[in-house]
Amino acid sequence: MELAYYSDYAVRLVNTEDPARGKDSLTSVEAVRDLFGVNQEAARRATDGDVTRFRSVRARLRAVFEAADQGDEAMAVNLLNALLLEFPVSPQISGHNFRDDDGRPLWHMHLADHPSNATAGYTAIAAMGLAFHLTEYGVDRLGLCEASPCRNAYLDTSTNRSRRYCSDRCATRANVAAYRARKRLEADRSAKTGRTADSAQRATANGER
Repeated sequence: MELAYYSDYAVRLVNTEDPARGKDSLTSVEAVRDLFGVNQEAARRATDGDVTRFRSVRARLRAVFEAADQGDEAMAVNLLNALLLEFPVSPQISGHNFRDDDGRPLWHMHLADHPSNATAGYTAIAAMGLAFHLTEYGVDRLGLCEASPCRNAYLDTSTNRSRRYCSDRCATRANVAAYRARKRLEADRSAKTGRTADSAQRATANGER
């Protein structure tokens, strides 16, 4: 498992909440466990108390994305560093499930599960993954969806730093809204031009009398 993979932990947690619509899917221990994906061993450690703890961490991770989205690199880094200090990781070299053509392990870095509780383990992984993404690609690669009212977090991995939306659905919705706005503007301009032309014709007619 590559370290870059862990950055998705942060996005996954942040996007359990939709502040603009007042929606929150992180309401039960089952929802917490779902965040771990295939890491079922870590998920089993989750308890009802982790719901509140996960929400607290979620707010702090969203603040990192908000700072990055606003172009405040120092703030984004400081917020992320605070999480890294509070929730340290235990890196290990691992070769499970990955073999070369000769059957030998393909060694890679792996973040070991935190032994204390589900929140600490998840946060350590999410913060470290986000830190690797930030240092590898830059703070501006952490974004919040521009398709109003959606403000989902995303990680920009495009080659030209062009990503602006969290999903194809939001991109399509934003493009349709922009198209309709342009059409309304064109219609308004056309109507205004028509009214101006009518006024000019009436003024000319009155002058000829």
